[in-house]
Amino acid sequence: MKPRFLDMMYKKIGFVILASFVVAGCASSGAFPVETADQPDINQSYPLRAGETIQVITYGEETLTGEFSIGANGVLSFPLIGDIKAVGLTPSALGKSISAALADGYVLNPQVNVEVKNYRPIYILGEVNKPGEYPYIPDMTILAAIAKADGFTYRAQQKQIFIKRSDQPREVKIRLGSNTRIYPGDTIRITERFF
Repeated sequence: MKPRFLDMMYKKIGFVILASFVVAGCASSGAFPVETADQPDINQSYPLRAGETIQVITYGEETLTGEFSIGANGVLSFPLIGDIKAVGLTPSALGKSISAALADGYVLNPQVNVEVKNYRPIYILGEVNKPGEYPYIPDMTILAAIAKADGFTYRAQQKQIFIKRSDQPREVKIRLGSNTRIYPGDTIRITERFF
């Protein structure tokens, strides 16, 4: 009697361990996308888009320092060098492009830093109390965005949401986590729960 009971216990424990490995494998393979807090600095990895405002600092050159808007055509009009492609570049890559253009006969050894001042807004749809367009804040999480929209409605599915990144063709379903980051231009959709 006792050995049979122990045999059943061992089988149950083995099943639980196996199930935990399967879930862990799904999470790492992308079946359950989970973002981690260890993500790159947005100023290093974020591709600039039309309509955004950036701050350009050219050290030692006050006339080449200020806020500039990226035009609808994707270029930045900058003093001395004229139009320079900005859309698709990261802020640091744009800084290097401006430095190289200024070094070509305009400024001796220019040092340029670029930061985004005004990002594209985010959009929150579905089961939140105030759906709509909201300004993006660096390092914003999904929970912070939902809080800006006055939280979930009583019908909201609070375990998973849908996100469409601005550079992706379709939305993806992800588990809701406190450290899940969002990016400028993202559309967040909260669905209604079924029970």
